[in-house]
Formats: sequence, C-alpha cells, structure tokens
Amino acid sequence: MTLRVEIVIAFLFIVVVVLGADRLMLFLESRGHVNWRRKGRPDLSEGPVAELESLLVPAGREPAGRS
Repeated sequence: MTLRVEIVIAFLFIVVVVLGADRLMLFLESRGHVNWRRKGRPDLSEGPVAELESLLVPAGREPAGRS
C-alpha cells in the first residue's frame, strides 16, 4: 500500500472511533449514567445545603452565593 492510502485508512479509523464513542456516550446519557451533550450542566446553587455548611452558617443567614 502507498503512504497516502495508509493515511486515509488511519483517518477513517479515527473518525469511526470518535463517532462510535459519541454514540456510546449519548446512549449512556439516555440511560441517565452520564451528562454528555444533550443537557446543560446542572445548577449546583439549587442543590441542598451540606450538613457541614449548615453548621458553620449562623441561624437565619443564607450561605454565600445563595439568593
């Protein structure tokens, strides 16, 4: 084989591997295992306050960054 054919085959192999990995990640995302590309990042400010944080913040005050 010539060098040009080997380069084309290597490039096609890389494209197939990348597209296969993308499809696998989308499948895993549809099952809820990972957050890949179809959904945005979760808003962590809406999550529950950690126990340690609630112990360190005086009563009646919101933790920093929460409004």
